[in-house]
Amino acid sequence: MEIGFFGGSFNPIHIGHLVIAEYICNNTNIDELWISVTPKNPLKADSSLLDEKHRIEMVERAIEHFDKIKYCDIELSLPIPSYTANTLRELCKRYPEHNFSLIIGADNWVIFDKWREYDFILKNFKIIIYPRPGYDIDKEALPNGVTLCNTPEIGISSTMIRDSFKCGKPMLSYTTKEVSDYIIEKNLFI
Repeated sequence: MEIGFFGGSFNPIHIGHLVIAEYICNNTNIDELWISVTPKNPLKADSSLLDEKHRIEMVERAIEHFDKIKYCDIELSLPIPSYTANTLRELCKRYPEHNFSLIIGADNWVIFDKWREYDFILKNFKIIIYPRPGYDIDKEALPNGVTLCNTPEIGISSTMIRDSFKCGKPMLSYTTKEVSDYIIEKNLFI
């Protein structure tokens, strides 16, 4: 099976993440897309990062109606901080029957050479890049095995959602109802 691995903070998961995931499932050779909550991104210092139990619960609620999008808890069993090369190695070890492609945003592609063992990832895995506002990627300059997927550019960020809740003006339509309800119920980002 062809599996797309989509890791991230998902602090919180929002409509943009879901649009990208669904588009990739429907318009590439990916059979399933696995979303994984990253406990700690080594390239981000984010003091507003919620405990992973809340982020996982929001992801699971957000994807419950999608057949091809699944939650994957692999990063929770690996050393912190999370390095994608280690995660991909572990995925291949645990699920040798699957082929894995890494899904990243254009914002991550422009700093990909700062990732630990980025050359290992390039050599051993396909990479699907989705567009992000403000980041231009030259499709012709991409190495073999790296493709730019024509997903819609979504101008929504988790930071925008967190800030709106902090100001008492939540952007409920930027997340699913299930995620918005959870944020309100647990008084998150306030």
